[in-house]
Amino acid sequence: MNLFQLGENGIVHIHGNLDRDTLAKNWWDMLSATEKSSLVKEGRCVLDLGDVERIDSAGLAWLINAVRDGKASNVNVVLANAPEKLLKLAKISDVDTLLPVE
Repeated sequence: MNLFQLGENGIVHIHGNLDRDTLAKNWWDMLSATEKSSLVKEGRCVLDLGDVERIDSAGLAWLINAVRDGKASNVNVVLANAPEKLLKLAKISDVDTLLPVE
C-alpha cells in the first residue's frame, strides 16, 4: 500500500507510519504531475491522518514541509484526524502553531 492516496475534493488519506524509515522525500515531491495539478486546481488539501499508526520527529517535519510546499503552490494544506502523539510532539517541539489542524 502507498503511504498516501489522493481522494476526491483534495482529501489525501495517509496510511501507516510517518517516520524516518518511511519518508525519503517531501510530500509535494512524491506527488505525480496529475496529482499536483488536481490539488492546485482544488486550491485546498486535507491531509487525513486517521490511519497513521506511528509518527516521529521526521513525520512532524514532513507535515510542516507539506504545509510549506502547499502554500508555495497556492494550495491551502490542513490536517484532519491528527493523532494525539503528533499534537504532543508538535507542542513540545514548539512548532504546534505551524500545523493547521482542523
